[in-house]
Amino acid sequence: MNIVITGTSRGIGLSLVKRYIEQGHFIIGCSRSESEFKHANYQHFVVDLTNEKEINNFALAVKKQYGEVDVLINNAGIASMNHFMLTPLETAKKVMNTNFFAPFIVTRSFINALKKSNHPRIINFSTVAVPFNLDGELAYVASKAAVESMTKILAKELASFNITVNAIGPTPVKTFLTANVPPDKIQNLLNRQAIKRFGEFEDIGNVIDFYIKESSDFITGQIIYLGGVNK
Repeated sequence: MNIVITGTSRGIGLSLVKRYIEQGHFIIGCSRSESEFKHANYQHFVVDLTNEKEINNFALAVKKQYGEVDVLINNAGIASMNHFMLTPLETAKKVMNTNFFAPFIVTRSFINALKKSNHPRIINFSTVAVPFNLDGELAYVASKAAVESMTKILAKELASFNITVNAIGPTPVKTFLTANVPPDKIQNLLNRQAIKRFGEFEDIGNVIDFYIKESSDFITGQIIYLGGVNK
C-alpha cells in the first residue's frame, strides 16, 4: 500500500513510518524540515501544512509519482497549554490552523488519489483531552473537537467513494509534545484513565492497523480513545 502520513520528522509520525515500512508498505511523509530518516521505501516532502498552496503541490506531486494513495494519516499537530486568558489569539489561530485546517486541506487535496485505491482509508488524530474537556488546553481541545466533527461528517460524505474515515484519541505519549508538561499535570490526566499509564507507540499502531485492514471496510465515523476513556 501507499500510505501518506503527515508530521513524520519525529514522535508518533516517525514511529508509524517505521512500523508500516516493516510491514512492507511504501510511505510518503512530510514535515516542515528535512527528515533524518532514510529508507528505500520512504519518501519525504518538506511541506508547511499551514500553507494551502504547498499542500496542494504536495498532493499533486504524490499523485503524479504514485497514482494512488491507499491510506492517509493526518498525524501532524501542535499543542497549547495555557489558561485561555493567557493564550494570545495568534497562538489559538496557529493551533487551529495546524490541527484542523491542515488536515481539512490535506484530506481534500488527496481525495482524487484516494479514490483510485481499492480500499481507501483516512485516519485522523484526536486526543483524550476532548472527552475530558481538559482545562488549560482550550485552543488544543477545540481544534481536536473540530477534527472529530470532521471525521464523522466526512465518513458520511465520502462513503459513496468507499473511503472510510476514522480517528484515534491517544492518551499522553512520551514525545516532544509532553516533554515540557509539568509532571503533576500529566499524572492527574493519567489518573483519570481506566488504565493509568502512558500510551505507547504500539498502542497507537494497533488501532491504526485495525482501521486500515481490508476487512474494516464497514468501520467508519468512529473515534477510539485509548486508556479506557469514554465521553
